[in-house]
Amino acid sequence: MKTKKYVSVLLCALLLMALFTGCGSGSKAMTFAASYDMAVAEEAPAAMNAAGGTLTDSGVSGSTVLPESRKWIVTVYLSAETEDLDALMENLDEAIAGLNGYVEDQSVYNGSTYSSRRYRNASLTVRIPAEDVDQFTQQVAGIANVVSKETNRQDVTLSYVATESRMTALQTEEARLLELMAQAETMSDLLEIEARLTDVRYELESVTSQLRLYDNQIDYATIYLSLSEVQEYTPVEEPTLWARISGGFRSSLEDLGDGAVDLLVWIIVSSPYLVILAAVIVVIVLLVKRRKKRRQAKKQPPQDSQTP
Repeated sequence: MKTKKYVSVLLCALLLMALFTGCGSGSKAMTFAASYDMAVAEEAPAAMNAAGGTLTDSGVSGSTVLPESRKWIVTVYLSAETEDLDALMENLDEAIAGLNGYVEDQSVYNGSTYSSRRYRNASLTVRIPAEDVDQFTQQVAGIANVVSKETNRQDVTLSYVATESRMTALQTEEARLLELMAQAETMSDLLEIEARLTDVRYELESVTSQLRLYDNQIDYATIYLSLSEVQEYTPVEEPTLWARISGGFRSSLEDLGDGAVDLLVWIIVSSPYLVILAAVIVVIVLLVKRRKKRRQAKKQPPQDSQTP
């Protein structure tokens, strides 16, 4: 019995030693992860609070302190008419350059001739400093007939602060990872730090690009400008009954005159085809008449066979 008791005690001692050994190795393996998480947990909130708010995984908390100046993205939709599109384009280039703006996109359509008129239009995407938007629209109204104007202001203050706070937190985490990399003693710790550093730098680049995009959209307003070349400007005020009648009658006369001119032009242009067509019609008519005469001659009886 004593021998069995000694064997049981010995086995229990061996199991306890193995258990303590495993726990010791596990605690060594978790030393880097625990120290890194604690460091990030202590330093990241301080960086976020310095940027103006607390950033969580789900977004900005309700306690975020917003800056005094709001962040606005201004977008203007402007439609205008002109009697000379080329001259208007030159004046617009001067106005845009004078305000330190630039044309982001431009397309000009020369149109096609219809009813003795050539319809031309242009579409421009103009970037103007946000503080000079009103001045630019006034300049456009001075050199063209503004038909419609729509201004859209989007408040992106919360998104901007959240992005800025996230960038600050990632920069703090990157600096901490570089410090831990210099202090790493084992290869496994070094590889783990490098993997996390790669993820942090990738996310930091994305956040920085988003912040630069916000800055560009906030600093420069976007103006979508639609231009049309017309012979008569669209009236700004609602016309009276007599003005509508007289304007409609005058428009009908102009359309009638344009139709007569178009018909004359078509006849002159198509005259070679019309001459050939007329010759074919004359030949057909002559053949039909000749055939008709032959039929009538066959139907009449000969005069010698007639009785007195």
